[in-house]
Amino acid sequence: MATPTQPSSNLLALAQTDVSHTLPGPALQAALSQPPFVALPGSFNTRDLGLVPGSPIRPGLVYRSGGSFAGLSAVGKEVLVKGMGVTTVFDLRSARERAKLAGVEADGVEVVWEQPEEEEEALVRLEAFVGGEGEEGYAEMYLGVLAVYAGAVKRVLEFVRDGGGQGFLIHCTAGRDRTGVVAGLLLSLAGASPQTVVLDYLLSRIGTELAREQLLVFARKGSGAESIDTPGFHNLCSLRASCWEAFVEAVDSEYGGFEGYVTNTLGFSEADLTRIKANLVVQG
Repeated sequence: MATPTQPSSNLLALAQTDVSHTLPGPALQAALSQPPFVALPGSFNTRDLGLVPGSPIRPGLVYRSGGSFAGLSAVGKEVLVKGMGVTTVFDLRSARERAKLAGVEADGVEVVWEQPEEEEEALVRLEAFVGGEGEEGYAEMYLGVLAVYAGAVKRVLEFVRDGGGQGFLIHCTAGRDRTGVVAGLLLSLAGASPQTVVLDYLLSRIGTELAREQLLVFARKGSGAESIDTPGFHNLCSLRASCWEAFVEAVDSEYGGFEGYVTNTLGFSEADLTRIKANLVVQG
């Protein structure tokens, strides 16, 4: 029997709450206690991409999350391995982030980390986020993710191609931007509608609520903002459909779409691409 998911309209309404406002406790708890969110002690913003309303990805295959996983409890490790069936964790953090907080260590789990192309990848041009809803800044930042973390993205796709249907998890510090780009790529390759991809993207507004204050501090350091009132900072900390859509347009222009990025930039063949798509939706 399929696992029931929450109505997308309910999730979308909550996810569109302004980041400067605290999410109402009862609504937040209700959302986090049901799919696609997963209760993984010691983490936050954890969810099953296959249980996002409208997702074509097979449930139990691809998980996304936030945090370092260094503080994952014994219960959390058991949930990760036995409850979620995760055998591989892809760490999308920088070397500097990993040096501050190590990653997950759990029996039966392989951690995969690839050195980013640049060490200053976390810095953003805050002025690019000033206009509109920050579309220019997000398109620029997320294109940077595809470039700087190309090696890590390639490792994820190789695993999907060759993994035999085993569960895996991708994460970064917030589980929002770098993880969101990779999750959006996977959903798009699997054939998800643009609306479904955007919904998953926006769900990080809900998933990061419990760590919102810490992440605002992280964003200030990464952007160089003097305060929360610095022009562009509010847009940087917000998640909006228009910003994801601007990024998709930029990917189309820069790479010929996500498939073009996978084949022409990462070097996968058309046969590889076909297998990756199939393995995302069918039992390996």
